[in-house]
Amino acid sequence: MTLVAFDFDGTLSDSEMTVLLGEQCGAADRMDEITREAMNDEIEYAESLRRRCELLAGLPDTRAVDAFEQVRLRAGTSDLLGALDQAGVDTAILTGGFERGVEAALETADTAIDTVVANRLPVADGELTGEVEGPLIEGTKDDALDVLCAALGVDRAETVAVGDGANDLPMLTAADLAVGFSPKPAVEPACDVVVDSMAELRDVFESEGIV
Repeated sequence: MTLVAFDFDGTLSDSEMTVLLGEQCGAADRMDEITREAMNDEIEYAESLRRRCELLAGLPDTRAVDAFEQVRLRAGTSDLLGALDQAGVDTAILTGGFERGVEAALETADTAIDTVVANRLPVADGELTGEVEGPLIEGTKDDALDVLCAALGVDRAETVAVGDGANDLPMLTAADLAVGFSPKPAVEPACDVVVDSMAELRDVFESEGIV
């Protein structure tokens, strides 16, 4: 049995959820700046996430829903996930992004994944509070990968991680096969192979006998 764990923003999706949310409250440029610093490992991921979410305080949840509905999967993602499913491969999304955005993108694409581990944006009185909750704030993706392996009875030697940013480094380092999806410069040295499209990623999976 094989487990493939994907990052979401910048990997399965070319959307950046916090930027889409920031566009709803005029904070997109600052969001993008903080995201870039975090993905290049210039500031700690937990700090960057909290700083971005603070900018969303007071955003009506209806506008947050509008942002989440703009999240899209990359071209070819649905076909790749379908091929992995047919091959009996367990799939997971491990993201510091938000459950509702991931779920909206999967629903729009009419596709599914076995497990989603993501964060949440608390809502009070119909508005985002500016806080963030979930397992992947202080928690790291290697820990999340270990939890999944234990639940599924999968050895780390049977895992593949696919990601692009600094917060993906723990799972890329932990997995047996580390695939960088257009990885940031600080991340590429940790990757066994680098791809720039879902077609290239499928080629890697085929060459490794995964699909």
